[in-house]
Amino acid sequence: MDKLLDRYLQRKVLSRWRRAAQQADQTTLPELRRQREDARRLHRQLDQLVQKADSRLIRPHVGSNRFSRPLGTDWSWRPELWKAPLTRRGLASAPRKARLDERVTLFHDCDRSEIAIQQVRNRRDKDLAPFSLAVEVFDFQGSFLSLSVELPAESAVDLTRQHLMRVAMLVESERPTLVFTRLNIQHGPNTEQVLRELDLSRSEADVDFDLAHLQLNERRIEKLWLDLIIEQPAMNRVVLRDLTFCRHHRADL
Repeated sequence: MDKLLDRYLQRKVLSRWRRAAQQADQTTLPELRRQREDARRLHRQLDQLVQKADSRLIRPHVGSNRFSRPLGTDWSWRPELWKAPLTRRGLASAPRKARLDERVTLFHDCDRSEIAIQQVRNRRDKDLAPFSLAVEVFDFQGSFLSLSVELPAESAVDLTRQHLMRVAMLVESERPTLVFTRLNIQHGPNTEQVLRELDLSRSEADVDFDLAHLQLNERRIEKLWLDLIIEQPAMNRVVLRDLTFCRHHRADL
């Protein structure tokens, strides 16, 4: 009975506000002023409800770690920036070193920064990551713009030259551009680097880093990080809708 009564009262309230909107041209000014204040208070409460409902109901869900993994994957990871909301969602006029969270940092060498960064909520059905990262660049007189992603310590545990490191991205840009990925592996005092160009002919792009040809000291691997280098970024908007990492063994021949 309570639910029936609630639905009846809700219909009456909606009907009342519908009549008020239709008759607003003829309503006396004192009454119209009172209705406006009531509507504003109601509007604030409704906005809060919609905001909380969107955060819980919009797909993909916050914290989602669902993505495709190659057969034999022994470690995989989606950075938190693409999984959970940042404390500060956006940054305009980004400095030369702009830390977005504990693991993602933007670097550039442009004296006059016209670079904006924003975390955006993904809402499409085909999106697997809850959030995107949008990098918008206007005039750019520097020589490089890169996004550095530090991998967690687990990525280096039991890492050998028999592994492949796959980086998969969902990238969109307003204008055609080149994006390079550089995997850095620190082992003792040395750092090995592997550079690969990302194929942006399709939005879903991935690249495999083969560690077999690197001069790695497997016992001293300490740290891994990835650099995403955007070539000629001026007057462009690049959106990284997803970023994932997978570590798997090379197939036996």
